[in-house]
Amino acid sequence: MMPDTASSPHSLASASGLLLGALGAAMGVGALLGWAAGSWPMGLLIGAIVGIPAGALAVYLRYRDYFDG
Repeated sequence: MMPDTASSPHSLASASGLLLGALGAAMGVGALLGWAAGSWPMGLLIGAIVGIPAGALAVYLRYRDYFDG
């Protein structure tokens, strides 16, 4: 007899993929803007700094119902 447990569609792999995707997108945009301004490594760094909280926000917005209980 199987226990009646609800399986959750939320997996660690999808949350980490969303986090890394948002971080990578922010780094890419930062590198492009930095390249246009003359220093793509600085733009990449700024994109990474902006991408960390942006990724966390993206994960929160995707899974906010899960965090609210």
